[in-house]
Amino acid sequence: MPHTSAPGVPPQTRGPGGSGHGPGGGGYDVGHGQPQAGYDSGYSEGQVYGGGRSGGRDDYGDRPRPDWRRRTKWTLITLVVVVLVWSVGTYFWADSKLRREVDLSIVEDRPEGGDGTNYLIVGSDSREGMSKEERQKLHTGGPTDKGRTDSIMILHVGSNGNTMISLPRDSDVEIPSFTGSESGKHYPAQGKHTKINATYSMDGPELLVRTVEHNTGLRIDHYAEIGFGGFAKIVDAVGGVEMDIPRDIKDDKSGADFKKGKQTLNGQEALAFVRTRYALPGSDLDRTKNQQKFLSALANQTATPSTVLNPFKLYPTMGAGLDTLKVDKDMSLWNVASMFWAMKGVSGGDGKSMNMPIAGPAPGGNLQWDKAKVKKLVSQLNNDEKVTVTSDR
Repeated sequence: MPHTSAPGVPPQTRGPGGSGHGPGGGGYDVGHGQPQAGYDSGYSEGQVYGGGRSGGRDDYGDRPRPDWRRRTKWTLITLVVVVLVWSVGTYFWADSKLRREVDLSIVEDRPEGGDGTNYLIVGSDSREGMSKEERQKLHTGGPTDKGRTDSIMILHVGSNGNTMISLPRDSDVEIPSFTGSESGKHYPAQGKHTKINATYSMDGPELLVRTVEHNTGLRIDHYAEIGFGGFAKIVDAVGGVEMDIPRDIKDDKSGADFKKGKQTLNGQEALAFVRTRYALPGSDLDRTKNQQKFLSALANQTATPSTVLNPFKLYPTMGAGLDTLKVDKDMSLWNVASMFWAMKGVSGGDGKSMNMPIAGPAPGGNLQWDKAKVKKLVSQLNNDEKVTVTSDR
């Protein structure tokens, strides 16, 4: 007999096929809201029509999320690689610019080495690479054949504090026997005394090193020299150097014209400051003190993050310095850095600066060293002891 719905229950909906089923052939009991057998609702078990599970979570599948840890990791790796490549490239670039022109292997009768490292730092009056206009601007005078040394310093780098010792250019020294750096000719000792800066003009850096070692007994491990032009360029590259000048200075020969007090010196002014001696009460002895103060201040300002980490400052500074820095053949870029850091340490109080002990004037007006104090000073340096010797001048 024909099927009839229960009283109060509407007839079943019919699908397109004409039977009482929904799409796909299954059925749905509208009155009771329950799916009939064979009906595919398109939802998985446990889901509701509002979307998501009955617990409220969105479960349309795992959506991809940004992997910030992976991105951070690769960003850091990339940064490290870039810094490493930049650092290595900078090192080899700078190392290639060092002028390794001084051959210490030809220096004869050298004393035994001690503890620590001894640098002979020379500021020469070389006008190399300077135009006539630059020489006039910097008050350096005309070109010279071999030049002389305007400043000579021994820098001892050790574990008990660094020591910077100025050798006044008028120091009276004995010229020992030596072999010519260019001629190869051997010159016997003549028992002759002269100003120490004259030995440089006689046969260059090698004879200067030989003379310092002969008259002190201290072995020089490395040699570094910079001329007038290079000195001024370095100062300008770092943006000038701040100095506290203790008195008014006026010197027509060096071009110095300073008022007392703190001020920032550019390259031209800095060169005038370190060359001035006629306007100072102690003449060359006061000049050596000013040279020490300035070099320490320059090293202190150069070896800072604002210079080292700024390529727009670092490269001009290194380029200006290394182009004119003349060193010995065994000197590495690491040695150059150690030398500058040591000078910075002296200016920061981690060490001592002094003149070579002077006994008084020698015949001819030169300055005679105090031999007993020099011997004790050299002993303390060789043993890398804290320097207690003082200079009275």
